Amino acid sequence: MRTKAPPTTLLLDIGNTHTHVGLADGRRVVRHRDLATAEWLSGSAYRALRSFVGRGVNLSAAALCSVVPAATPLVTAALGRAWGITPVVLGPETIAGVGIDYPKPASIGPDRLANAIALRHLFGAPGLVVDFGTAVTFDIVDRRGCYVGGVIAPGLAAMTDYLHEKTALLPRIQIRDPRSVIGRSTEEAMLIGAVHGYRGLVRELIGRIRSQLRARQLPVVATGGYARLIAKGLPEITAVEPLLTLEGLRLLSRHHVAEEVHS
Repeated sequence: MRTKAPPTTLLLDIGNTHTHVGLADGRRVVRHRDLATAEWLSGSAYRALRSFVGRGVNLSAAALCSVVPAATPLVTAALGRAWGITPVVLGPETIAGVGIDYPKPASIGPDRLANAIALRHLFGAPGLVVDFGTAVTFDIVDRRGCYVGGVIAPGLAAMTDYLHEKTALLPRIQIRDPRSVIGRSTEEAMLIGAVHGYRGLVRELIGRIRSQLRARQLPVVATGGYARLIAKGLPEITAVEPLLTLEGLRLLSRHHVAEEVHS
């Protein structure tokens, strides 16, 4: 007699460039990969998602956050067509585990809310998430466990690409940790300005946020593409969690499934 596979949750973080998808069991994200978000609009992502989930998976629930409104209904329809499930779409009305104390809650990026959920659950409150994506975002949960706001600055790649695109002589560079703080070539000088300068920006903002929160101990969790690179030179960052956004979606789905069971 074949044993039924344990229930699995599908998680989708739909960004401007990539959709980060994951599968989670009752405790953690067990598998993940990136799809091109443009593929939702062209219709080719459906097959890639089916391939990622695979056969024999007992897909019982789904949760998503999206900063691409045009893609959201396409993803929702695909999940219904493939597995007959309706995802929890993260927003101010569906958030769980974190309060919101913000003037216009609907204007908060849903991925930032997912990060706040994971931060509150895994590291407590108050706390701070620094997400190194296309933009670098700082998101703050206060000691009451409420999302209270954040900071948005240009992303590391965006800064270096801008220098290349807007100047005649500066090259496009591959971002890595520079060996020195004095550049001996144009590329090295750009790397130093980007990486060490970026660490200075992050350090200054962390210090000011900690001061405003009056928090002597403040968990600072880094996530996103350049999290490990920047955190390596910043003792102020206390943890690096590459799957923080997906973990927030997993916790959100778990809460809503529990609510359905008890309703």
